[in-house]
Amino acid sequence: MDPPAKSWSIHMRSEITAKYDVIGRVGSGAYADVYNGRRRSDGAAVALKEVHDSQSASREIEALRILKGSQNVVVLHEFFWREDEDAVLVLEFLGTDLAAVIGKGGVGVGEVKRWMVQALTAVDECHRNMIVHRDLKPANFLVSDDGVLKLADFGQARILVECGFDGHQEDDDASNSERSLQQHPEAISQLDNLNQTEEYFRVLDEMKTKSYSYDTDKEANIHDGNTSCLATCTTSDIDDELSKGSFTYEAEEVGGNELGCLTSCVGTRWFRAPELLYGSTDYGVEVDLWSLGCVFAELLTSKPLFPGTSDVDQLSRIVSVFGNINEETWPGCSKLPDYGKISFFKVENPSGLEACLPSCTPDEVSLVKRLVCYDPDKRATAMELLQDKYFSEVPLPVPVSELWVPLISIGHEKDRPGGHNEMGSDSDLEEFRTLNITTIP
Repeated sequence: MDPPAKSWSIHMRSEITAKYDVIGRVGSGAYADVYNGRRRSDGAAVALKEVHDSQSASREIEALRILKGSQNVVVLHEFFWREDEDAVLVLEFLGTDLAAVIGKGGVGVGEVKRWMVQALTAVDECHRNMIVHRDLKPANFLVSDDGVLKLADFGQARILVECGFDGHQEDDDASNSERSLQQHPEAISQLDNLNQTEEYFRVLDEMKTKSYSYDTDKEANIHDGNTSCLATCTTSDIDDELSKGSFTYEAEEVGGNELGCLTSCVGTRWFRAPELLYGSTDYGVEVDLWSLGCVFAELLTSKPLFPGTSDVDQLSRIVSVFGNINEETWPGCSKLPDYGKISFFKVENPSGLEACLPSCTPDEVSLVKRLVCYDPDKRATAMELLQDKYFSEVPLPVPVSELWVPLISIGHEKDRPGGHNEMGSDSDLEEFRTLNITTIP
Protein backbone atom coordinates (compact mmCIF):
# COMPACT_ATOMS: atom_id res chain seq x y z
CA MET A 1 0.00 0.00 0.00
CA ASP A 2 1.51 3.26 -1.07
CA PRO A 3 1.26 6.15 1.39
CA PRO A 4 -0.90 9.09 0.32
CA ALA A 5 0.76 11.97 -1.47
CA LYS A 6 1.98 14.72 0.83
CA SER A 7 -0.48 17.57 1.13
CA TRP A 8 0.50 21.22 1.28
CA SER A 9 -3.11 22.38 1.54
CA ILE A 10 -2.58 23.80 5.02
CA HIS A 11 -1.10 26.96 3.43
CA MET A 12 -4.21 27.48 1.33
CA ARG A 13 -6.91 26.86 3.92
CA SER A 14 -8.26 30.26 4.84
CA GLU A 15 -9.94 29.09 8.05
CA ILE A 16 -6.47 28.14 9.34
CA THR A 17 -4.35 30.99 7.97
CA ALA A 18 -6.88 33.50 9.28
CA LYS A 19 -6.06 32.38 12.83
CA TYR A 20 -2.48 31.10 12.56
CA ASP A 21 0.75 32.02 10.85
CA VAL A 22 2.24 28.82 9.45
CA ILE A 23 5.98 29.33 9.94
CA GLY A 24 7.48 26.16 8.51
CA ARG A 25 7.43 22.40 8.44
CA VAL A 26 9.38 20.82 11.30
CA GLY A 27 8.60 17.15 10.72
CA SER A 28 7.22 14.79 8.13
CA GLY A 29 6.10 11.17 8.02
CA ALA A 30 4.18 8.95 5.64
CA TYR A 31 0.82 10.01 7.07
CA ALA A 32 1.40 13.34 8.82
CA ASP A 33 3.24 16.64 8.48
CA VAL A 34 3.97 18.90 11.45
CA TYR A 35 4.44 22.67 11.22
CA ASN A 36 5.32 25.23 13.82
CA GLY A 37 3.06 28.24 13.84
CA ARG A 38 1.93 31.24 15.78
CA ARG A 39 -1.56 32.19 16.87
CA ARG A 40 -2.40 35.60 15.44
CA SER A 41 -4.57 36.69 18.36
CA ASP A 42 -1.87 36.54 21.04
CA GLY A 43 1.35 35.36 19.38
CA ALA A 44 1.36 32.01 21.19
CA ALA A 45 3.51 29.30 19.61
CA VAL A 46 1.60 26.25 18.37
CA ALA A 47 2.24 23.04 16.48
CA LEU A 48 0.00 22.35 13.48
CA LYS A 49 -0.25 18.64 12.72
CA GLU A 50 -1.73 17.83 9.33
CA VAL A 51 -2.87 14.19 9.41
CA HIS A 52 -3.42 12.50 6.07
CA ASP A 53 -5.06 9.37 7.52
CA SER A 54 -8.64 9.97 8.63
CA GLN A 55 -8.84 7.04 11.03
CA SER A 56 -5.67 8.07 12.82
CA ALA A 57 -6.89 11.66 13.00
CA SER A 58 -10.26 10.79 14.49
CA ARG A 59 -8.68 8.54 17.11
CA GLU A 60 -6.10 11.13 18.12
CA ILE A 61 -8.73 13.83 18.42
CA GLU A 62 -11.02 11.65 20.50
CA ALA A 63 -8.22 10.52 22.83
CA LEU A 64 -7.03 14.09 23.42
CA ARG A 65 -10.60 15.25 23.95
CA ILE A 66 -11.06 12.66 26.69
CA LEU A 67 -7.71 13.55 28.27
CA LYS A 68 -8.28 17.31 28.13
CA GLY A 69 -7.08 18.92 31.34
CA SER A 70 -4.50 16.23 32.11
CA GLN A 71 -1.35 17.97 33.29
CA ASN A 72 1.01 15.53 31.60
CA VAL A 73 -0.74 15.14 28.24
CA VAL A 74 -0.19 17.49 25.31
CA VAL A 75 -2.96 20.10 24.87
CA LEU A 76 -5.15 20.05 21.77
CA HIS A 77 -6.33 23.64 21.33
CA GLU A 78 -8.62 23.01 18.38
CA PHE A 79 -8.78 21.21 15.07
CA PHE A 80 -9.93 21.86 11.52
CA TRP A 81 -11.47 19.10 9.47
CA ARG A 82 -13.91 19.23 6.61
CA GLU A 83 -14.95 16.57 4.17
CA ASP A 84 -12.33 15.84 1.48
CA GLU A 85 -9.62 17.66 3.45
CA ASP A 86 -6.92 16.46 5.83
CA ALA A 87 -7.47 17.03 9.52
CA VAL A 88 -5.25 19.71 11.05
CA LEU A 89 -4.73 19.51 14.80
CA VAL A 90 -3.59 22.64 16.63
CA LEU A 91 -1.43 21.49 19.54
CA GLU A 92 0.62 23.31 22.13
CA PHE A 93 4.18 23.71 20.92
CA LEU A 94 6.79 21.81 22.94
CA GLY A 95 10.28 22.17 21.58
CA THR A 96 12.07 19.15 23.05
CA ASP A 97 11.47 15.68 24.45
CA LEU A 98 12.67 12.96 26.78
CA ALA A 99 14.90 11.53 24.04
CA ALA A 100 16.92 14.76 24.13
CA VAL A 101 17.14 14.54 27.93
CA ILE A 102 18.45 10.96 27.67
CA GLY A 103 20.85 11.99 24.91
CA LYS A 104 22.52 14.41 27.31
CA GLY A 105 23.44 11.54 29.62
CA GLY A 106 24.41 11.80 33.26
CA VAL A 107 20.90 12.59 34.50
CA GLY A 108 20.90 12.73 38.31
CA VAL A 109 18.86 10.27 40.36
CA GLY A 110 16.50 12.97 41.65
CA GLU A 111 15.90 14.15 38.08
CA VAL A 112 15.36 10.61 36.84
CA LYS A 113 12.74 10.09 39.51
CA ARG A 114 10.88 13.28 38.57
CA TRP A 115 10.85 12.35 34.87
CA MET A 116 9.55 8.90 35.82
CA VAL A 117 6.83 10.29 38.07
CA GLN A 118 5.61 12.56 35.30
CA ALA A 119 5.63 9.74 32.76
CA LEU A 120 3.75 7.44 35.14
CA THR A 121 1.19 10.17 35.81
CA ALA A 122 0.57 10.58 32.07
CA VAL A 123 0.20 6.84 31.47
CA ASP A 124 -2.01 6.41 34.53
CA GLU A 125 -4.30 9.15 33.23
CA CYS A 126 -4.57 7.33 29.90
CA HIS A 127 -5.30 3.96 31.46
CA ARG A 128 -7.82 5.37 33.94
CA ASN A 129 -9.68 6.64 30.89
CA MET A 130 -9.34 3.25 29.17
CA ILE A 131 -6.94 4.59 26.54
CA VAL A 132 -4.02 2.45 25.35
CA HIS A 133 -1.36 4.65 23.75
CA ARG A 134 0.49 1.82 21.95
CA ASP A 135 3.58 3.84 21.03
CA LEU A 136 5.30 4.89 24.24
CA LYS A 137 8.93 5.88 23.67
CA PRO A 138 11.19 8.76 24.76
CA ALA A 139 10.46 10.84 21.65
CA ASN A 140 6.71 10.80 22.39
CA PHE A 141 7.19 12.31 25.85
CA LEU A 142 7.54 15.99 25.00
CA VAL A 143 8.99 18.53 27.43
CA SER A 144 8.00 22.14 28.01
CA ASP A 145 10.48 24.95 28.68
CA ASP A 146 9.67 24.75 32.41
CA GLY A 147 10.25 21.00 32.68
CA VAL A 148 6.72 19.65 32.42
CA LEU A 149 6.68 16.32 30.59
CA LYS A 150 3.68 15.69 28.33
CA LEU A 151 2.67 12.57 26.45
CA ALA A 152 1.96 13.15 22.76
CA ASP A 153 1.29 11.33 19.46
CA PHE A 154 -2.00 9.51 20.03
CA GLY A 155 -2.36 8.44 16.39
CA GLN A 156 -2.13 4.78 17.38
CA ALA A 157 -4.16 5.11 20.58
CA ARG A 158 -7.21 2.94 21.12
CA ILE A 159 -10.07 3.37 23.54
CA LEU A 160 -10.96 0.14 25.32
CA VAL A 161 -14.54 -1.08 25.30
CA GLU A 162 -15.67 -3.98 27.44
CA CYS A 163 -16.75 -6.89 25.24
CA GLY A 164 -20.39 -7.81 24.99
CA PHE A 165 -21.35 -5.24 22.38
CA ASP A 166 -21.94 -6.14 18.78
CA GLY A 167 -18.80 -5.57 16.75
CA HIS A 168 -20.69 -4.14 13.80
CA GLN A 169 -22.24 -1.47 15.98
CA GLU A 170 -18.84 -0.61 17.35
CA ASP A 171 -17.41 -0.21 13.85
CA ASP A 172 -20.40 1.89 12.81
CA ASP A 173 -19.95 4.09 15.86
CA ALA A 174 -16.33 4.70 14.93
CA SER A 175 -17.32 5.65 11.40
CA ASN A 176 -20.09 7.93 12.62
CA SER A 177 -17.68 9.64 15.02
CA GLU A 178 -15.23 10.24 12.21
CA ARG A 179 -17.92 11.71 9.95
CA SER A 180 -19.17 13.92 12.76
CA LEU A 181 -15.71 15.28 13.42
CA GLN A 182 -15.20 16.03 9.74
CA GLN A 183 -18.47 17.91 9.51
CA HIS A 184 -17.85 20.02 12.62
CA PRO A 185 -14.33 21.49 12.59
CA GLU A 186 -14.91 23.73 15.58
CA ALA A 187 -12.50 24.31 18.44
CA ILE A 188 -11.96 21.39 20.77
CA SER A 189 -13.21 23.56 23.61
CA GLN A 190 -16.63 23.43 21.95
CA LEU A 191 -16.71 19.64 22.19
CA ASP A 192 -17.09 19.66 25.95
CA ASN A 193 -20.82 19.11 25.68
CA LEU A 194 -20.34 15.76 23.97
CA ASN A 195 -21.05 12.87 26.32
CA GLN A 196 -17.85 11.31 27.62
CA THR A 197 -17.81 7.66 28.55
CA GLU A 198 -18.84 7.38 32.20
CA GLU A 199 -18.62 3.62 32.57
CA TYR A 200 -14.84 3.42 32.95
CA PHE A 201 -13.73 0.78 35.40
CA ARG A 202 -13.02 2.13 38.86
CA VAL A 203 -10.14 -0.17 39.60
CA LEU A 204 -7.35 -0.75 37.05
CA ASP A 205 -6.83 -4.32 38.26
CA GLU A 206 -10.24 -5.24 36.86
CA MET A 207 -8.85 -4.69 33.39
CA LYS A 208 -6.69 -7.77 33.81
CA THR A 209 -9.68 -10.05 34.38
CA LYS A 210 -12.00 -8.81 31.64
CA SER A 211 -12.05 -9.05 27.87
CA TYR A 212 -12.00 -6.00 25.64
CA SER A 213 -12.43 -4.99 22.06
CA TYR A 214 -11.49 -1.89 20.10
CA ASP A 215 -12.60 -0.21 16.95
CA THR A 216 -11.15 -2.29 14.14
CA ASP A 217 -7.55 -1.73 13.12
CA LYS A 218 -7.40 -1.53 9.36
CA GLU A 219 -3.69 -2.28 9.14
CA ALA A 220 -2.73 -5.75 7.95
CA ASN A 221 -1.02 -7.88 10.54
CA ILE A 222 2.12 -8.67 8.53
CA HIS A 223 5.56 -9.44 9.91
CA ASP A 224 8.44 -7.39 8.70
CA GLY A 225 10.85 -10.30 8.52
CA ASN A 226 14.42 -10.14 9.70
CA THR A 227 15.78 -7.93 6.94
CA SER A 228 13.44 -5.02 7.55
CA CYS A 229 16.23 -3.29 9.43
CA LEU A 230 17.46 -2.07 6.06
CA ALA A 231 14.49 0.26 5.95
CA THR A 232 13.40 0.82 9.52
CA CYS A 233 16.25 0.60 12.00
CA THR A 234 19.02 2.82 13.20
CA THR A 235 22.70 1.99 13.06
CA SER A 236 22.86 1.58 16.82
CA ASP A 237 25.17 -1.07 18.24
CA ILE A 238 23.96 -4.46 17.07
CA ASP A 239 24.99 -7.73 18.63
CA ASP A 240 25.53 -9.86 15.55
CA GLU A 241 25.74 -13.02 17.58
CA LEU A 242 22.13 -12.65 18.64
CA SER A 243 20.99 -12.84 15.03
CA LYS A 244 23.13 -15.78 13.98
CA GLY A 245 21.70 -19.25 14.24
CA SER A 246 19.81 -18.82 17.49
CA PHE A 247 16.30 -19.20 16.16
CA THR A 248 14.11 -20.53 13.42
CA TYR A 249 11.39 -18.48 11.84
CA GLU A 250 8.74 -19.07 9.25
CA ALA A 251 7.12 -15.88 8.02
CA GLU A 252 3.87 -15.88 6.14
CA GLU A 253 1.46 -13.24 5.03
CA VAL A 254 -1.54 -12.70 7.22
CA GLY A 255 -4.72 -11.18 5.92
CA GLY A 256 -6.54 -8.20 7.34
CA ASN A 257 -7.88 -8.38 10.86
CA GLU A 258 -11.30 -9.69 11.61
CA LEU A 259 -13.87 -7.23 12.83
CA GLY A 260 -13.06 -5.90 16.26
CA CYS A 261 -9.47 -7.16 16.33
CA LEU A 262 -6.32 -5.17 16.90
CA THR A 263 -3.16 -5.30 14.88
CA SER A 264 0.08 -6.50 16.41
CA CYS A 265 2.07 -4.16 14.13
CA VAL A 266 1.99 -1.18 16.45
CA GLY A 267 4.51 0.80 18.40
CA THR A 268 8.21 1.25 17.92
CA ARG A 269 10.03 -2.09 17.79
CA TRP A 270 12.53 -1.38 20.56
CA PHE A 271 9.64 -0.74 22.96
CA ARG A 272 7.21 -3.37 21.66
CA ALA A 273 5.85 -5.92 24.13
CA PRO A 274 6.56 -9.61 23.43
CA GLU A 275 2.87 -10.43 22.98
CA LEU A 276 2.83 -8.02 20.05
CA LEU A 277 5.97 -9.57 18.59
CA TYR A 278 4.17 -12.91 18.72
CA GLY A 279 1.26 -11.48 16.76
CA SER A 280 -1.30 -10.96 19.50
CA THR A 281 -4.43 -9.03 18.55
CA ASP A 282 -6.02 -9.49 21.96
CA TYR A 283 -4.18 -7.27 24.41
CA GLY A 284 -4.73 -4.38 26.76
CA VAL A 285 -2.96 -1.60 28.63
CA GLU A 286 -0.18 -4.00 29.57
CA VAL A 287 1.57 -3.36 26.25
CA ASP A 288 2.07 0.23 27.38
CA LEU A 289 3.56 -0.95 30.67
CA TRP A 290 6.23 -3.01 28.92
CA SER A 291 7.08 -0.02 26.73
CA LEU A 292 7.30 2.22 29.78
CA GLY A 293 9.74 -0.20 31.39
CA CYS A 294 11.97 0.04 28.32
CA VAL A 295 11.77 3.84 28.48
CA PHE A 296 12.77 3.81 32.16
CA ALA A 297 15.70 1.49 31.46
CA GLU A 298 16.92 3.87 28.77
CA LEU A 299 16.50 6.83 31.11
CA LEU A 300 18.65 5.05 33.71
CA THR A 301 21.42 3.91 31.36
CA SER A 302 21.21 6.28 28.37
CA LYS A 303 21.08 3.19 26.13
CA PRO A 304 18.11 1.34 24.61
CA LEU A 305 17.27 -1.85 26.49
CA PHE A 306 16.47 -4.04 23.47
CA PRO A 307 17.66 -2.40 20.22
CA GLY A 308 16.40 -5.12 17.86
CA THR A 309 17.03 -4.98 14.13
CA SER A 310 13.84 -6.89 13.29
CA ASP A 311 10.91 -8.39 15.15
CA VAL A 312 12.67 -11.74 15.44
CA ASP A 313 15.94 -10.16 16.56
CA GLN A 314 13.92 -8.15 19.07
CA LEU A 315 12.53 -11.37 20.55
CA SER A 316 15.99 -12.94 20.48
CA ARG A 317 17.41 -10.13 22.57
CA ILE A 318 14.56 -10.39 25.06
CA VAL A 319 14.92 -14.18 25.36
CA SER A 320 18.68 -13.88 25.89
CA VAL A 321 17.94 -11.76 28.97
CA PHE A 322 14.88 -13.47 30.47
CA GLY A 323 15.18 -17.02 29.13
CA ASN A 324 12.91 -19.08 26.90
CA ILE A 325 9.24 -18.32 26.62
CA ASN A 326 7.03 -21.24 27.60
CA GLU A 327 3.95 -22.04 29.65
CA GLU A 328 6.04 -22.12 32.82
CA THR A 329 7.47 -18.62 32.38
CA TRP A 330 4.36 -17.18 30.74
CA PRO A 331 1.06 -19.03 31.23
CA GLY A 332 -1.04 -18.86 28.07
CA CYS A 333 1.81 -17.93 25.73
CA SER A 334 1.25 -21.01 23.57
CA LYS A 335 -2.04 -19.49 22.43
CA LEU A 336 -0.33 -16.50 20.83
CA PRO A 337 -0.83 -16.52 17.03
CA ASP A 338 2.85 -16.85 16.11
CA TYR A 339 4.08 -18.87 19.07
CA GLY A 340 4.44 -22.00 16.95
CA LYS A 341 6.18 -20.14 14.13
CA ILE A 342 9.06 -18.65 16.10
CA SER A 343 11.31 -20.88 18.19
CA PHE A 344 14.64 -20.40 19.91
CA PHE A 345 17.27 -22.84 21.10
CA LYS A 346 17.25 -23.34 24.84
CA VAL A 347 18.94 -20.48 26.65
CA GLU A 348 20.88 -22.21 29.41
CA ASN A 349 22.05 -19.08 31.21
CA PRO A 350 19.93 -16.01 30.53
CA SER A 351 21.86 -12.88 31.42
CA GLY A 352 19.11 -11.37 33.54
CA LEU A 353 17.96 -7.76 33.65
CA GLU A 354 20.71 -6.85 36.10
CA ALA A 355 23.29 -7.34 33.33
CA CYS A 356 21.44 -4.78 31.20
CA LEU A 357 21.44 -2.26 34.06
CA PRO A 358 24.95 -2.70 35.47
CA SER A 359 25.22 0.67 37.19
CA CYS A 360 21.71 0.70 38.62
CA THR A 361 20.75 0.16 42.24
CA PRO A 362 18.66 -2.88 43.28
CA ASP A 363 15.63 -0.59 43.68
CA GLU A 364 16.03 0.75 40.15
CA VAL A 365 16.36 -2.76 38.72
CA SER A 366 13.32 -3.86 40.73
CA LEU A 367 11.27 -0.97 39.35
CA VAL A 368 12.05 -1.89 35.75
CA LYS A 369 11.42 -5.59 36.48
CA ARG A 370 7.90 -4.77 37.62
CA LEU A 371 7.18 -3.53 34.10
CA VAL A 372 9.39 -5.61 31.83
CA CYS A 373 8.24 -9.18 32.45
CA TYR A 374 6.78 -11.83 30.17
CA ASP A 375 3.36 -12.32 31.75
CA PRO A 376 1.24 -9.20 31.03
CA ASP A 377 -0.89 -9.91 34.09
CA LYS A 378 2.14 -9.51 36.36
CA ARG A 379 3.15 -6.08 35.09
CA ALA A 380 2.54 -3.37 37.67
CA THR A 381 0.09 -0.62 36.76
CA ALA A 382 1.22 2.98 36.53
CA MET A 383 -0.66 3.79 39.73
CA GLU A 384 0.98 0.90 41.58
CA LEU A 385 4.40 2.13 40.51
CA LEU A 386 3.66 5.66 41.68
CA GLN A 387 3.34 4.12 45.15
CA ASP A 388 6.69 2.31 44.87
CA LYS A 389 9.10 3.04 47.73
CA TYR A 390 11.71 4.10 45.16
CA PHE A 391 10.02 7.47 44.82
CA SER A 392 9.72 8.13 48.55
CA GLU A 393 13.33 7.38 49.45
CA VAL A 394 16.30 9.73 49.35
CA PRO A 395 17.21 11.23 46.99
CA LEU A 396 13.66 12.37 46.45
CA PRO A 397 12.36 13.47 43.03
CA VAL A 398 13.56 17.04 42.41
CA PRO A 399 10.97 19.78 41.85
CA VAL A 400 9.98 20.22 38.21
CA SER A 401 11.52 23.69 38.29
CA GLU A 402 14.96 22.15 38.94
CA LEU A 403 14.93 19.80 35.95
CA TRP A 404 17.48 20.39 33.22
CA VAL A 405 15.64 21.03 29.95
CA PRO A 406 17.49 20.76 26.63
CA LEU A 407 17.48 23.61 24.17
CA ILE A 408 14.78 23.42 21.53
CA SER A 409 15.49 20.32 19.48
CA ILE A 410 12.36 20.09 17.34
CA GLY A 411 13.03 18.09 14.22
CA HIS A 412 15.84 15.91 15.58
CA GLU A 413 13.74 12.95 14.42
CA LYS A 414 12.32 12.67 10.96
CA ASP A 415 8.87 13.83 11.90
CA ARG A 416 8.77 14.38 15.63
CA PRO A 417 6.20 14.82 17.13
CA GLY A 418 4.49 12.67 14.50
CA GLY A 419 6.13 9.50 15.79
CA HIS A 420 7.61 7.82 12.68
CA ASN A 421 11.28 7.15 13.20
CA GLU A 422 14.11 4.80 12.45
CA MET A 423 13.46 2.24 15.20
CA GLY A 424 10.72 0.33 13.46
CA SER A 425 7.80 2.57 14.39
CA ASP A 426 4.40 2.18 12.77
CA SER A 427 2.99 5.48 14.00
CA ASP A 428 2.35 6.57 10.44
CA LEU A 429 1.15 3.14 9.36
CA GLU A 430 4.34 2.41 7.47
CA GLU A 431 4.20 -0.36 4.93
CA PHE A 432 5.39 -3.72 6.20
CA ARG A 433 7.29 -5.87 3.74
CA THR A 434 6.33 -9.54 3.74
CA LEU A 435 9.18 -12.00 3.39
CA ASN A 436 9.31 -15.77 3.28
CA ILE A 437 12.22 -16.63 5.54
CA THR A 438 13.75 -19.80 6.90
CA THR A 439 16.75 -19.26 9.12
CA ILE A 440 18.89 -22.35 9.55
CA PRO A 441 20.77 -22.73 12.84
